[in-house]
Amino acid sequence: MAEPEDVMRSVIPRNVLQEISNAIPEACKKNVTIIGSLAVGYCFEDQIVGIAIRTKDADCLLSPRVEAVNAGRAITEELIESGWHLKEDGEWGKPGNDTTPLGDLPVVRIFPPKSSEWFIELLAVPTSPAEFEKKWVRLETSRGHFGLPSFGYLSIAGYDPMITDMCIAIARPEMMALANMLEHPMIRPDLMSGLITGRKIKRSNKDLGRVLAISLLATKRNKDTLLGWPELWMTSLQAIFPDNWKEKARQVGSGIRQLLNELYEPDLDEALHTCENGLLASIPPTMEQLHIAGERLLVDAIEPLEKVVECPPS
Repeated sequence: MAEPEDVMRSVIPRNVLQEISNAIPEACKKNVTIIGSLAVGYCFEDQIVGIAIRTKDADCLLSPRVEAVNAGRAITEELIESGWHLKEDGEWGKPGNDTTPLGDLPVVRIFPPKSSEWFIELLAVPTSPAEFEKKWVRLETSRGHFGLPSFGYLSIAGYDPMITDMCIAIARPEMMALANMLEHPMIRPDLMSGLITGRKIKRSNKDLGRVLAISLLATKRNKDTLLGWPELWMTSLQAIFPDNWKEKARQVGSGIRQLLNELYEPDLDEALHTCENGLLASIPPTMEQLHIAGERLLVDAIEPLEKVVECPPS
């Protein structure tokens, strides 16, 4: 049996964000932050040729946690009422009911009207900073029961979001980079569930590859951009992890250093593959360009943060 392919379509981030902003109930917009490729693509639309990226989903992060379930329910009901349709294919496509175990519930994934090019996926910030494993909360709707997941460093990704000219919030690129680096302090063997343009890819390489893509886009716009990142990183770490923020700061660069190590060139090649078939599809980088972006990230952003906590790179 052939393995499933994560089919990513070429989309224009601004157009997708506008459609989402138009569809989400006004009262819920304060609870929504768009994260992932769409947010990065919008931030750097002046750098992306044709302003197009490849993606399959629009990750909508709901916060604060105490309002996430009600906001998720309202958004789901409103979108379906407006003609959006649930993504019901695959093993986890069908909504559950009140007897379905929490771990067997599908995530809310909804296509826009008359389209299957991309879908909204609902996520929530973790209950507490110490909660890193994937956790689920039941989301009851008129169409059935769903699971609203939270995991990892989503609180970091959603820290101090930017409001777009479409009146919807998006994550800051530097905060998404920080979240991904904290999530992957080392390259783990875990693979993505589906193929990416014919290849099995380690999740760590996909996420750290996005960090390098963000660094490349940021320095392409302004070579000094990364110099401003450590201050916001430190502020966010202190706010979210007041008791152990220095420990977190010491972990930031380890995964990137491993990815850039010549012994791990196959991993960097996987990262390159995800960039040229995703966020950087319209401006595919070379291996050398990706490596330079990583080295610049280390020098301009990661090492200054390490100096603050008196933790020189090993």
